[in-house]
Amino acid sequence: MPKKTPRSLAANRSRLSHKVSYALRNPARVTPYVRRAARDRWLRFKHPDHVDYYRAVMASDTANNPEAAVGSRSHDRWLALGQMQFDFLKEHGLRPEHRMLDIGCGNLRAGWRFIQYLDPGNYYGIDISPDILISAKKTVTQYELQDKLPHLTITRDLRLDFLPSGHFDVVHAHSVFSHSPIPVIDECLAHVGRILAPGGFFDFTFDRTEGAEHQVLREDFYYRTETLVALAEKHGLSARFMDDWEKLPHGQSKLRISLADSPVPAES
Repeated sequence: MPKKTPRSLAANRSRLSHKVSYALRNPARVTPYVRRAARDRWLRFKHPDHVDYYRAVMASDTANNPEAAVGSRSHDRWLALGQMQFDFLKEHGLRPEHRMLDIGCGNLRAGWRFIQYLDPGNYYGIDISPDILISAKKTVTQYELQDKLPHLTITRDLRLDFLPSGHFDVVHAHSVFSHSPIPVIDECLAHVGRILAPGGFFDFTFDRTEGAEHQVLREDFYYRTETLVALAEKHGLSARFMDDWEKLPHGQSKLRISLADSPVPAES
């Protein structure tokens, strides 16, 4: 996983100069990028709506390799990234009796560990992709987690209106907002406060930039921390940058969101 450096945080990956420089340093990645760009152009034409577009991206990626579709280049990396997410939340107070919502649960890279750890019925996973949720059900079977009664639900938006108020102690979205335009993030932040239990929190990762905000194709979005903090505050939420996550071998950064009138849970 690329390490965050002042140079990488200032880079604008949408600029032609950056693309040329990157291609010269990584010639083996040029052909995959060209294929991805061609797919992006076709899917953008076919699906102007972002959710429809990204659902089509996930269908394409999942057909090739469900683990790669959620951003893991190998099975070992799939396991390691899931373990990293699980360990982080457990160190921050996740307990078996907690009720957890996993937004963009994918094929349960981290989800199977949460399901295994939480009391039966306490894990709720949602995703926009029916293809990846079919893979998630296979993961449940593979790890023999049927008795844990996980909830796996397809969704089209992040209004979360089908979920009960004040229900979830932990809401989690790993590598979701890194693929989301601002209106999608705003929609989630506008509604996530309703479903948080007293003292609950919402952790999400994002691709951080300290330069100009930008996107690569229609799949990868880079935001300044203060943009997302301000968006949370607009909806009566408090945000805290998770410095200890920065120490881990992961290319994205993490914010923790809580209700403005509730204290942000202290680090354990």
